[in-house]
Amino acid sequence: MIDITLQTSISNALNKLYGIEATAESIVLQKTKKEFSGDYTVVVFPYVKQARKSPEMVANEIGAEVKSSLPEISDFNVIKGFLNFTVDDSYWIKFADSIAVDPNIGLKNVNTGDAPVVIEYSSPNTNKPLHLGHIRNNLLGWSVSQLLTANGRNVKKVNLVNDRGIHICKSMLAWLRFGNGETPESSGMKGDHLVGKYYVEFDKHYKEEIKQLMAKGVDEEQAKREAPLMVEAQQMLKRWEDGDKEIRDLWEKMNGWVYAGFDETYKKMGVGFDKIYYESNTYLLGKELVNKGLELGVLFRKEDGSVWCDLTDAGLDQKLLLRKDGTSVYMTQDLGTALLRHNDFGADQLIYVVGNEQDYHFQVLKIILERLGFDWAKKVYHLSYGMVELPNGKMKSREGTVVDADDLIDEMEKTAEEMCRERGKNEDMSQEQLKELYHILALGALKYFILKVDPTKTMLFNPEESIDFNGNTGPFIQYTHARIRSIIRKAVTEKGVDLDRSCKTATLNEKEREVIKLLHEIQNTVEQAASSYSPAMIANYTYELAKAFNSFYQDTPILRESDTERMQFLVRLCNAVSLGIKNMMNILGIEVPERM
Repeated sequence: MIDITLQTSISNALNKLYGIEATAESIVLQKTKKEFSGDYTVVVFPYVKQARKSPEMVANEIGAEVKSSLPEISDFNVIKGFLNFTVDDSYWIKFADSIAVDPNIGLKNVNTGDAPVVIEYSSPNTNKPLHLGHIRNNLLGWSVSQLLTANGRNVKKVNLVNDRGIHICKSMLAWLRFGNGETPESSGMKGDHLVGKYYVEFDKHYKEEIKQLMAKGVDEEQAKREAPLMVEAQQMLKRWEDGDKEIRDLWEKMNGWVYAGFDETYKKMGVGFDKIYYESNTYLLGKELVNKGLELGVLFRKEDGSVWCDLTDAGLDQKLLLRKDGTSVYMTQDLGTALLRHNDFGADQLIYVVGNEQDYHFQVLKIILERLGFDWAKKVYHLSYGMVELPNGKMKSREGTVVDADDLIDEMEKTAEEMCRERGKNEDMSQEQLKELYHILALGALKYFILKVDPTKTMLFNPEESIDFNGNTGPFIQYTHARIRSIIRKAVTEKGVDLDRSCKTATLNEKEREVIKLLHEIQNTVEQAASSYSPAMIANYTYELAKAFNSFYQDTPILRESDTERMQFLVRLCNAVSLGIKNMMNILGIEVPERM
């Protein structure tokens, strides 16, 4: 790659001219700004003091030395301390020819001998269906897994289902009190939606009980603790942990409804897992670790019987690990799950894809694991992401003000259908093909809109904006891919182009060069995105590639080119772009259609 070669040449020039020892890796290359001539820019100010010359002189001397030793560099120019190099077209032409039919463009081969990176995402509660917030979590987790795999890592995708705890008991209790034996079959509702209905029902009646207690003079905090429904839910949780058969049977039945619903939604979203863990199986291991912590003296028991970890020396507070009645909290089961996961996979790294409201939780988890003596705790990484908000504010599950994942996907498919009908270019497709196209476009719009935003940022989701066929959207990129495939089909069938025949051109125009330069960046983009766990870098790179292709296509009459050799080159360049788009969109979990 010319950027690496150029770094080495600059390093050699510094040593030869000034005796400056700078490794090739330490040479920082930047893309030359569009207002200046050149492809790569290096800032020479860091070397001026040792060279004992002016920035302009240092830049000119390095430029001349590199140009004389590197035939790929056709020219250079200096603007103060900025040295701009121009890469000869022969290099770009040769590069384009080399990648024209490479199906793995931008991807690395996986070394399956490496210890795996284990990524946990989704982590739903079995008291409600998946909603828009879960969609961002799932899409981010899946895409980061794809991104690391594309960068040559061995990745294991896991899900921890929160299938126990007070929130689960709330749904169970509400169903017992108000459900009248309702089932998914009798109601016609998906099981996760039905259970979620009773989670909302619990909250409605619970608030009424609080209101009644406060009317009798009880303060609000006491009313929340002593409301009969909450007291009974706490008792149900204790009975569950004690193995009460009646409670366990109800729990298994309602969870079964939810799991069937989750599976359907995961399939719609196009995500999956290598292994699924359940908190009901891991919290006991967490309790064992708590006992170990008590023995080691890194945890302590209060007079009421509850167990805590004192983190004040780390600038934090005291963290509860077991309640006074012996029941566990989230931290307890996360301790157990972390150990189980490390033992199961011999993981090189444990990545948790969880919203930024849990930043404190994972900071504490890492510290407690370290204090329990696990040296691999330093490999725990919290991939913290911002919340998804709607134009009217935040979502609240207990109040039923969430955007349901299933409903959102269905609405997106309807919108995709409406927009395709307005465009009126799919008359030759069967109903089955159209239905598949609407689904691909809907998910492409949804996934791209969410993943193009930096994971650390809170985002505002706008369904209408996401599915626009213009601008920085999934459908725009999908349409670009379909357009390229159409060009290639016509070139092969009508013009006799042979994609597999290597072919070069004598000239490049500015827009052709821009497309090739973007393709040249694809591997570096994947590496940088993987190192920062940012699918957004992939999304926005792909948009720039699609945008550059459309600009090139508008100015270049590919199929009307009279020079058959040049047409061959241009069509192969189109093919490289389509392969690049396909691979990058695949990292985002997005399909690109052959026709639209």
